[in-house]
Amino acid sequence: MSENEERVKLIGSWASPFSRRVEMALKLKGVPYDYLDEDYLVHKSPLLLQLNPIYKKVPVFVHNDKILPESHLILEYIDQTWTNNPILPQDPYGKAMARFWAKFVDEQVAPITFKSLVKTEKRIEVAIEEAQELIMFIEKEITGKKFFGGETIGFLDMVVGSMIPFCLARGWECMGIDMIPDEKFPELNRWIKNLEEDEILRECIPHREKHIEHMMIIVGRIKSA
Repeated sequence: MSENEERVKLIGSWASPFSRRVEMALKLKGVPYDYLDEDYLVHKSPLLLQLNPIYKKVPVFVHNDKILPESHLILEYIDQTWTNNPILPQDPYGKAMARFWAKFVDEQVAPITFKSLVKTEKRIEVAIEEAQELIMFIEKEITGKKFFGGETIGFLDMVVGSMIPFCLARGWECMGIDMIPDEKFPELNRWIKNLEEDEILRECIPHREKHIEHMMIIVGRIKSA
């Protein structure tokens, strides 16, 4: 066993989109790893606090005693360490744009969408419209493509997939809201079906009913706070 394949560990959470995308990368690369699941929203273990004392969140990636938090950094590290099945574009512009859209999803789409989940009934329609305006940029970006990464699943597919259809959409679903209907987002829904057809990625997608129940709990906690 080579050095690159030794002592790989992921501390994550089954419901966290940030953890799911890292597992997607590891599985697509065929990297063996040990996985420790954390219910960090309820209890932060001593190990998590030790390995990620700044953010105190999952995921945390450990490779041969090198510790990395933050999913984007972890994905890039994995791609550069295990060079088979590249997940980032090879050309500089494509790589830069993949990073741009990934930040857009995590820093723009996700926050405003989580806020939309806890709006009052009178303001929910406005919140939905605001969220859909942002998601429409993703709809346009995937138009005419099998995956964001081209013919194969890549970095942006993992980021967007773990966040929008397999996390946020389930939060909306628990409220009876279809945020990404087929008639409004045909290309995005076509792409989601392509993701679901991949056997490796299906292993990393949280169980739908269990996840919806989890999102209902999260929404309740946010509202009560």
